[in-house]
Amino acid sequence: MAKFRDSSHDTSVFDASAPVGVPAASWKDPAASADMAQPERSMGDILAELRNLTAEQVEKVLQYQRTNGLRFGEAAVAMGLASKDDVLFALSQQFHYPYAPEAERGASPELVALNEPFSPRAEGFRALRSQLMMRILGDGEGQHRALALISPGRGDGRTYCAANLAVALAQLGGKTLLVDADMRNPRLHQLFKLNNQSGLSGILSGRADKQVIQQAHGVSSLFVLPVGTTPPNPLELVERPAFGLLMRELASKFDHVVVDTPAASHGADASVITARCGAAVVIARKDATRVALLQDLVASFEGSPVKLAGLVMNEV
Repeated sequence: MAKFRDSSHDTSVFDASAPVGVPAASWKDPAASADMAQPERSMGDILAELRNLTAEQVEKVLQYQRTNGLRFGEAAVAMGLASKDDVLFALSQQFHYPYAPEAERGASPELVALNEPFSPRAEGFRALRSQLMMRILGDGEGQHRALALISPGRGDGRTYCAANLAVALAQLGGKTLLVDADMRNPRLHQLFKLNNQSGLSGILSGRADKQVIQQAHGVSSLFVLPVGTTPPNPLELVERPAFGLLMRELASKFDHVVVDTPAASHGADASVITARCGAAVVIARKDATRVALLQDLVASFEGSPVKLAGLVMNEV
């Protein structure tokens, strides 16, 4: 997927703890769903629900299991009542590791960290997660920074990387927020199949939108703030003090905040957003992104307090 290079459950009303700029009625408490304890379920229960197995079929699997000294999943696969993929999904449920069921994977094929968590591409995002946790997202100085993903041009893979990095962070169990700040070409709501009627643009323009932060399907600790209505003045909206206040408040209420940005070629939006976040990862596409444009982008942050964590070379 990528190589990292170092550069150095709706709640009723949420008032006092709602982020600055977010109407109380629009804020959904992540802890209300992400931190709820889930009862332990057996492999048999999960597979029976997934494959609509009857009690008689389950009993036959148990008999086959005892006779052949196998695990329940192995016995179900051997009898043709489940697939190996079904067993992986059941294991992910037992160990609380988000993994999309086979029937849902075609809807958003770009979400490899959720659809193919055992693939090399997903492993690449886990490696990126580990580097970032060690450098700027772990305990210490950088724990309250939001992380912007930036790149020189369209098609570099910012949205792809932001979405999968956010899934990978959420798979650790910490409450993770993915913010779509690309108010020119927003796509995150499409990847996660979310309602995009209200979102970031509504907050920044002072409209009292409801339920602006939505939980991502299949990942209990991942939340998404979509763009909402595409505004005619995206740069002015992020330059206003409200955006900086909002990012600081969100960063203090979530364990991780990942922000998708517009291409730098569209204007100053990305630089302003990154400055409000405090940290960034630069995305480049192999055999596509020009080195000169990368150098110009990195140079634009010289002398600023923004911490550039490194460069991700997107090979997809």
